[in-house]
Amino acid sequence: MSRKKKNQTPGFNLQENKTHFCFYCPEAKEVECEIFEDYHENDGHSHTMEPDKDGYWHLTVHKNLEGFWYGYRVDHPKKLQETTPHKKKIFADPYSRHVTVKNNYRQEAKSYIFQDNFDWEDDRHCFPEDLRDLVIYETHLKDLTAHESSGANGESDYQKFIDLNQKGGLAHLKKLGINCVQFLPLQKFANIEPPYGRRTKEGFLNSWNPYSYNYWGYMTSFFFAPESVYASGNNKEINGYNTNAVTEFKQLVKTLHSHGITVLMDVVYNHTSLFDLNPLTHLCPHTYLRTNDKGELLNRSGTGNEYRSENPQARQLIIDSLRYWIEEFHIDGFRFDLAALLDRKTWDGIKNELTKIDPRVVLIAEPWGGHYAPQAFSDHGWASWNDRIRNSIKGSDPLHDRGYIFSDWQYETSRERLENLFRGTLRDQEGGLYHTSQHSVNYLESHDGYTLGDFIRIGLKPELSDSVIKDRNKVVELNDRELRLNKFAALSLFCAQGTVMIHAGQELARAKIVAGNPEDVDSGKLDHNSYQKDDETNWINFDELKVNKQLFNYYRGLINIRKSSPALCKAGSNAVRFDHYDNPLILCFIINGNEVEDNYDYYVILNGARAYSATVDLPPGQWELLANSEIATDQTIDIIRGSVTVPEISGMLFRQLRH
Repeated sequence: MSRKKKNQTPGFNLQENKTHFCFYCPEAKEVECEIFEDYHENDGHSHTMEPDKDGYWHLTVHKNLEGFWYGYRVDHPKKLQETTPHKKKIFADPYSRHVTVKNNYRQEAKSYIFQDNFDWEDDRHCFPEDLRDLVIYETHLKDLTAHESSGANGESDYQKFIDLNQKGGLAHLKKLGINCVQFLPLQKFANIEPPYGRRTKEGFLNSWNPYSYNYWGYMTSFFFAPESVYASGNNKEINGYNTNAVTEFKQLVKTLHSHGITVLMDVVYNHTSLFDLNPLTHLCPHTYLRTNDKGELLNRSGTGNEYRSENPQARQLIIDSLRYWIEEFHIDGFRFDLAALLDRKTWDGIKNELTKIDPRVVLIAEPWGGHYAPQAFSDHGWASWNDRIRNSIKGSDPLHDRGYIFSDWQYETSRERLENLFRGTLRDQEGGLYHTSQHSVNYLESHDGYTLGDFIRIGLKPELSDSVIKDRNKVVELNDRELRLNKFAALSLFCAQGTVMIHAGQELARAKIVAGNPEDVDSGKLDHNSYQKDDETNWINFDELKVNKQLFNYYRGLINIRKSSPALCKAGSNAVRFDHYDNPLILCFIINGNEVEDNYDYYVILNGARAYSATVDLPPGQWELLANSEIATDQTIDIIRGSVTVPEISGMLFRQLRH
């Protein structure tokens, strides 16, 4: 996958007395590199670039240009000018390591030339020995610190997250006990959308987003640059005028590593940003974007600018970007948004190149986008999100297709498939997807859709799906039945083979209630798609942790159990054996810990039957109770032999020391 020629490395190469620029754009007729002493300059010093036979444009300036900005002006052949009419505009480098942008939907980025000398001291990657050792916590960087209840200090969001003298951020993660954090996109993205209700001169009419903001970040503009909106030193007009984003992001990673926390990034390579002056979209669309037989841009990403990963140069950009984040920012792995939109040679290229750095690097696919492909990812040695366990346990729709925790059968789920979910959703059994449970990332909640807490609220009280909530406190505080279902869902998730992922706020049954916008028709309702809201809809209110503290303690107990019990996540298929009862909603299974060198065997009882207490005979011997409907702890609650009675919609987890 590497280039043969040393000078064909895109971006800038800074040396003592010269600066070299390289830009891949085979579609261009002429390219000028314009160098600016300050971002605010409209006209800089223009230099004509020279092409080579492979489509790369080159310029060497015999001066060290650290502290300058630059961009490209491109002239296309006549036949391409209709689709790329941008000769007079400045575009930043696709390989920009940092950009300065205007705070509008066009961004008008310029690339910044700098040399970073961050002191990593003795920082090392926190690659896991086995992916299944991780308990992943998916979060937006701001969600854990933006609400005033977090008490976070620091000028920037990067700084606030690692402030230990607060309730939120890293302090919260340490208290909960997770060992891996997965951030929503932090590569430079288009965070502002066109003005709501007004047609722009480019023809965009924003009729869908009254906030005109993209909070989650699934619109990447520059694949090598960190998001500067979360850094210090910005103002209303521009952000990224300095390189604080680089330093502060690195300090974030370094601090998380010092506490033994693996750092993953959500990355979006399946499409480019839509509304801004993006160099890939506008300067080289035929290289970087897919089209159909009619020459129209493909739209399986939902944005109409699907990335052409099968093009060797486009594929190389992805791999170069990933290597950069691992080597320069010490990132430990990635979750790939809509990864099935990338071609399979790119899957292999990513895996082959990154595992050369370290075979433990984490690669997790969102295994759909155009088609459903968890089996294919498993064939290629990738882990992926397991939506089957999500749908079977909680359901796919709280109104019309509820799952096991509601005493229902989700439409795709059978008893045999349900059993296989706890074995790791293995290929050779009913409803299987994976060759090994190493490929199964099990979850019940993610940034997409309703929170698990809201799914349960609506599932038990359907009128909440479209009601304006006048008293937030009455909805947020879990009643007894809601609390029971949340605990039962959590216990079910943590007893399944594979890797566990929870989403920010799942541990306190976060309610996402639209905070309020006079132009938002859903103000005051439960939100299932909060991508555009940089407000209290998404920000976690840590005062509500007190209200549902019992659930938080339950999750903390399950996390501690999981981290100290390898057989609960890494046991082979033959080590998991089910006992059968007359009611198919009662699941009882023993897990033998011998093959994973666990000192214990485990016995799990899950009673998904409504209004039915199940009496279950334990296997022979004494069993230590670790979790029931009230408590989860890695310490012994009770020692039991014989039989137990498990109340409706609840479970029990036992362990027994092997001799």
